[in-house]
Amino acid sequence: MKQKGTNKKLKISLFILMGILLVLFFIPTPYYLNQPGSIESLAEKVTVEDGDKTEAGSLNLTTVYSIKASNPYILLYGLLAPHTEIKEEEEVKGDLSDQEYNSLLLHMMDTSKQNAIIASLHAAGEKVEYQYNGVFVAGVLETSKAKSVIHVGDIIHKVDGNEFTQATDLIAYLKGKKAGDKVEIEYTHNNKDKKATVEMIVLNKQTGQVGIGISTENNMSIDPSVNVKINSDNIGGPSAGLMFSLEIYNQLEDDDLTKGYKVAGTGTMDAEGNVGQIGGIKHKIVAAHKADVDIFFYPEDNYKDDTNEKEIKEEVAKEGYDDIEIVPVSTLQDAIDYLEKLPEKE
Repeated sequence: MKQKGTNKKLKISLFILMGILLVLFFIPTPYYLNQPGSIESLAEKVTVEDGDKTEAGSLNLTTVYSIKASNPYILLYGLLAPHTEIKEEEEVKGDLSDQEYNSLLLHMMDTSKQNAIIASLHAAGEKVEYQYNGVFVAGVLETSKAKSVIHVGDIIHKVDGNEFTQATDLIAYLKGKKAGDKVEIEYTHNNKDKKATVEMIVLNKQTGQVGIGISTENNMSIDPSVNVKINSDNIGGPSAGLMFSLEIYNQLEDDDLTKGYKVAGTGTMDAEGNVGQIGGIKHKIVAAHKADVDIFFYPEDNYKDDTNEKEIKEEVAKEGYDDIEIVPVSTLQDAIDYLEKLPEKE
């Protein structure tokens, strides 16, 4: 009888344990896991009108694999898995909803592609016309009086009857206001024209800077002399700009930039051909090393707050990556010049 009672208690304990483990599966955590992602050939993603895709080597973009730790088991995996960075959800996407965050990433990718086309065509001596079409709302502060009115993804066209096509001009105009002032904003939300009156707030108590309480990006359209199609699939963000630009340029030019080398890299690109800083760079160099990349381009640290060059050098030294050439660049032309001077790979 005693043995029978013990077995029954054991079965109950196991049942309770299984119940707890099942419940844990549905408990979300406020964390994201970032890991080295994929290396993807750009010749398969970029098509230039009358361009030449023949390459002895390859130009590749690099990605960071980001996954939401939707339960404690995924978080535990992140704690044990190598080359995994755990970040709080707020650090990754602020107070944006998943839909707003995805909308922002897609906009940044679209802008990255447009800038890549502009910069690469200019580098190749081709013409491309472009214009700015209002100011994209990339974020709204919790303290903003516009919080329930303006949303991520909206396009601001006018403030107080004044038309604004670039974010810098809008910010400059608002600097002339003071806290408590009200401005009338004309904007597009879900393809519908709207108006709203918003009160200005103090953004920085130390400097006294005021504003609406939104972060902004430029919204543009382009008309290139050469048709370029870029298939970015489900990749978001702006960090593929440099490598998009190199692939477009390579297809436009007669000579093959790759010269037999497997080339990868990362960095944002603006319309003037300048390379900018990105996030998650240490994951990208790990992915590049795993894929046997020969040369890796990355943004050079040119300003006080820049960290990409420091981060990548630390990661390379820590991991002992002696078989990959890391090359800092500040412009698209820097990367082109480097590749043009390379000897053919033996």
